[in-house]
Amino acid sequence: MADVIRVLLVDDDPLVCAGLRLMLRGDPDIDVVGDAADGADVMDAVDRLTPDVILMDVRMPYLDGISATRAVTTRQGHRPEVIVLTTFDGDATVLAALRAGAAGFLVKHTPPDQIVRAVRQAAAGEPVLSPGVTRTLISHVTRDATRDHRTAQASARLSLLSPREREVAQAVAEGISNSEIADRLHLSVGAVKAHISSALTKLGMVNRIQLAILAHDAQPPTP
Repeated sequence: MADVIRVLLVDDDPLVCAGLRLMLRGDPDIDVVGDAADGADVMDAVDRLTPDVILMDVRMPYLDGISATRAVTTRQGHRPEVIVLTTFDGDATVLAALRAGAAGFLVKHTPPDQIVRAVRQAAAGEPVLSPGVTRTLISHVTRDATRDHRTAQASARLSLLSPREREVAQAVAEGISNSEIADRLHLSVGAVKAHISSALTKLGMVNRIQLAILAHDAQPPTP
């Protein structure tokens, strides 16, 4: 990561962009390199501006933030971290963003110091979610008619992993830290990180939040 964190703002409300720019301008280690008014403009902006972090609105006129997030996290070449901006009007929206590969989310009107901290976390490759929030969100996955199908699909994908990688993935789904996983499975922290990295590569994922959701999806619904 460069010394200065390059940030791209994506929101169709100019006032929101202006407010975020003002909040971030006070940190000498953060540079807002540009903004886009729609998800359809994100890929071009990423190519031109090479941001480290994108603050992405969910609702936009042409291409929504979740679709744009998926396009960013699955692109070849430079792949910035995405923090989704939301009014938190439903867990389903946040979960969809996390499934798409977002590093986390921010509620709009979050205090400036928390926005700055979130940008720093994302740029450092850390999830912008506490373990407790991760567990809460994952536990709210809708148990509808599609759940059995999703469980079968998730189980099939997890079968691509080694037995040890699956154990680590299940522990990640519980929201516990690498050191706690290491203690539980009698591994070094370095080995835990290596297993997580290997699992993400095999599954074509970009972060441990996606891995946690997949491992949770693979668990049969509680009667």
